[in-house]
Amino acid sequence: MTMQNPSESVPAVLSTTSGPESHSTVAVHPLRAVLLVMAAVFLFACMDTSTKVLTGSYPPPIVIAVRYSVQCLLMLAILAPSQGRRLVQTRRTGMVVLRSACLALASVIMAIAFHRLPVAEATAIVFLSPLLVVLISGTVLKERVGGFGIVAAIAGFAGVLLIARPGAGLDPLGVACALAGAVLIASYQLMSRLLARTENTIPMLFYTAMIGSLIYGLMFPWFWEGRLPDARQAVLFICTGVAGGLGHFLFTAAHRHAPASVLAPVMYVQLVWAGLLGWLVFGHVADPLSIVGMLVVAAAGAAVALRAHLPKAALLPE
Repeated sequence: MTMQNPSESVPAVLSTTSGPESHSTVAVHPLRAVLLVMAAVFLFACMDTSTKVLTGSYPPPIVIAVRYSVQCLLMLAILAPSQGRRLVQTRRTGMVVLRSACLALASVIMAIAFHRLPVAEATAIVFLSPLLVVLISGTVLKERVGGFGIVAAIAGFAGVLLIARPGAGLDPLGVACALAGAVLIASYQLMSRLLARTENTIPMLFYTAMIGSLIYGLMFPWFWEGRLPDARQAVLFICTGVAGGLGHFLFTAAHRHAPASVLAPVMYVQLVWAGLLGWLVFGHVADPLSIVGMLVVAAAGAAVALRAHLPKAALLPE
C-alpha cells in the first residue's frame, strides 16, 4: 500500500528548485485539489487491488520489484530531462535513503497482508499509521500531543480491534503484517516530517522509487520461478507501477491548489475505494462490525487531521 500522511501539514509542491519547499507556493483552488486527491487515492486503491491479484500467482517481492521499477522508469522518463541533477540532490541523503528503505520494507509486508486479507480491512488497519504518528511525535518530534490526540489514537485502535476481532475470520498472519506495515509507514511519515524543512518532494519521491527498485531488483533472482506473466498479468504488473507513480504525482499536484489541512481528511476516501474494489473484484463485503471499525478509524484520523489545523483560539482547553 502507498499512503501519504493525512496528519502532516507539509505541502508537497512540485518544485524545480533545490531548496526546501515553501507554504507560500500554494494557490487556493480547493475543489480542484480535492478532486486530485480523490483520484490519487483511487489509484492507490487500484494498486493495492492489483497487488492482491498478482500475489495470488507471484511471490510478493516479485510484484513489488516490478512496481518500483516501473515507477522509477516513469520518473526518469518524465522528470529527468527537466530536473537533471536536481532529481537526486538532497541535503540529508542518509535519512532520505533510510526513509525510502522503510517504505520499501512496508510495501512487501503490505503485499503479504493484501494477499491474506480483504483489501478494505487491510487498508483500514494501515490507516492506523497517522494515529501512531500522533502518539510517537511527542517523543521524537517534541510536539505536544494533548488529551484529544491520545483519545483519537485509542479510538483508532478500538476500530482496528473491531475489524480484527476474534470471529471476524481474518487471517492472523495477515493482520500481523498489516499492523507491522502501519508501524513502518508511521516511521516513514515521521521521517518525512523531519526531512520536510530541508528536502524537496520530487527527489524524495525519486529516491523512494530508486531504492525500492534496487532492493527488490537484487532479490528478484532469488524469488523468480521462471513463470512468465500472461497478457492480463503483464497489464496488471504495469498498472501497479503506473498507478503508484501517477497517484503520487496527482497527490503532489493537489497541494499546489490547497493546503494540507483541507486535503488530509479526503485521504480517508481510500477506504471507500478499497471497499468498492474489494466487492467488484473479489466479491468481498465487510460485515457490519468491520464496517463500524473502519468508520471509527477513519473518523479518528480525520478528526486529528482537522484539529491539527484549527486556529488555536477555536480549540477548547484539553
